[in-house]
Amino acid sequence: MDELRSEIFSNKELYQFLKKFSAENPDIFILNGFATSENLDIKDGANIVLIKRGVMPEAGILRSMIEARNTPELNDALKHSCIGVAGLGGLGSNIAISLARVGVAKLVLVDFDVVEPSNLNRQHYFIKHIGMKKAEALKSMISEINPFVNVITHDIFLDSSNVAEIFAPCSIICEAFDNVASKTMIVNEAGASLKDKQIIAASGMAGYHSSNLIKTIKFAKNVHICGDLNNAAKVGQGLMAPRVAICANHQANLAIRLMMKLEV
Repeated sequence: MDELRSEIFSNKELYQFLKKFSAENPDIFILNGFATSENLDIKDGANIVLIKRGVMPEAGILRSMIEARNTPELNDALKHSCIGVAGLGGLGSNIAISLARVGVAKLVLVDFDVVEPSNLNRQHYFIKHIGMKKAEALKSMISEINPFVNVITHDIFLDSSNVAEIFAPCSIICEAFDNVASKTMIVNEAGASLKDKQIIAASGMAGYHSSNLIKTIKFAKNVHICGDLNNAAKVGQGLMAPRVAICANHQANLAIRLMMKLEV
């Protein structure tokens, strides 16, 4: 095996490696997270995944294929990750789906509400979920996207008496409430019971204002805010999928950056 490994990497060419395994013409091959058809050099330790379209792989292989688009460094960080999502509406459902697709090891999802028809204009649910608890509907969807994510759900109303216990396993909490009182509560707890957590809150994503107004800022030592910080939902300015999803993915992306110990 060591002789074969040495021979493979002494050539430094991806096609030479593929030829060794009679796979010169795979449907897709991914080198260190990047799908390419170029004749690239490869280095010792490179991560290469070969994919045949239309074939359902075994579970272990499926997992490696799902993870293939990440860098090895990100996959290492994800193995130890636990992120909480407080509220599973327009923000929270989109945050959870994005983090599941990336491959977060554990998600703690909290919401006491059910899916309603009016939720479908911006929340990541389907008609078949109407009447279901949001936490269970989202857990079911994630199992169909990335079955290797450990999803913990809580059907409970979050307040200052239980928020620390619910999110105890998490290092990062994404605030995704749709009311000011709950948003204020979790930000206040960031300096008290949640002071060892990174909080990613949201403010200002209503209407159809410019996407470029939505940003990510560091608000306090362990509190970050995503949104335009101005355009709240009100009569004549509702919440809609495009800007809500942009803000949600700002939050999800910041969670990844914090896992990787990168700056905002």
